[in-house]
Amino acid sequence: MTSTTSSSVETGPEGSPLDPRLRQRLYETMVLARTYEQAILREYHADKGPGFDIGKGQIPGEMHLSAGQEPVAAGVCAHLTTDDAVTATHRPHHFAVAHGVDLRAMTAEIFGRAGGLGHGRGGHMHLFDPATHFSCSGIIAEGYPPALGQAFAFQRKGTDRVAVAVTGEGAANQGGFHESLNLAALWGLPVVFVVEDNDWGISVPRSVSTAVASNADRAAGYGMPGERVEDNDVEAVYAAAGRAVVRARAGDGPSLIEVHTLRMWGHFEGDAQGYRPDLDQAAALDPIPRYEQLLRADGVLDDTSVSRIAEESAALVEEAVQLAIQSPLPDPATATSYVFS
Repeated sequence: MTSTTSSSVETGPEGSPLDPRLRQRLYETMVLARTYEQAILREYHADKGPGFDIGKGQIPGEMHLSAGQEPVAAGVCAHLTTDDAVTATHRPHHFAVAHGVDLRAMTAEIFGRAGGLGHGRGGHMHLFDPATHFSCSGIIAEGYPPALGQAFAFQRKGTDRVAVAVTGEGAANQGGFHESLNLAALWGLPVVFVVEDNDWGISVPRSVSTAVASNADRAAGYGMPGERVEDNDVEAVYAAAGRAVVRARAGDGPSLIEVHTLRMWGHFEGDAQGYRPDLDQAAALDPIPRYEQLLRADGVLDDTSVSRIAEESAALVEEAVQLAIQSPLPDPATATSYVFS
């Protein structure tokens, strides 16, 4: 299994679905991302008791998991190479996995270990990987402005590299969102803005926080294409992202994609989610078994391939987790290291 990505839209013969090899890769990416987060979920809760103390354990602090949102990352990142940049949110793991961030270094960082991406200083909301041009932030909409800087550098160097900036639907009401769209359009920057609409800004439904039904409609106000993808459909995300990435690589400027996705678990681990009337239906909308069923029906997957993908994903993830657990914590004497450049 690999998260190596393609920079072109792959289709079968005219009028047919996507190439079966591509469809299987999309599924593999989604399964790997989910397998990874299931392991993080397990290790996070392993030593939080008695009771639930968010500060205890080998993974202390908050934890935001992206189960249900895998189609967004898989569909978008399938068009990228590691020369392209991705800035993600405080719920970043699915995009990190899809963009090829090293699982071992990322897991060590989440566990706060010295061998992590940030030498154990950043934790899961502040992953930074120069090798794949990946970063994320705990501040909503914060990833949009840095993506402009990356895209500006790509443009000035005369490359066809693109920056992808991801945020949630709640962050689309922040100033950083609107200022970034305006500047990207003004300068014609190669940016693809992605909004993950999982219906909930923490515990606030979008219907009482956002005046428009689709944030994709806001793109027109900044002179760029906007497209909304419904049903958490990975192949529809792939198609929309393909149009946006091709446009950016050609020097035709930014685009905005909003995907109606699903947050299956809490805003953070420990969130009781008493505010969610839809919680009982969330499991039935899980995009991975839905996509697996479609691919089985189309002859792309069978019992053997499904088992192989699950086993390969589990092996990669468990190796990363065990290496993280066995890795040393940062030496307190190095507390001021890596702070200044």
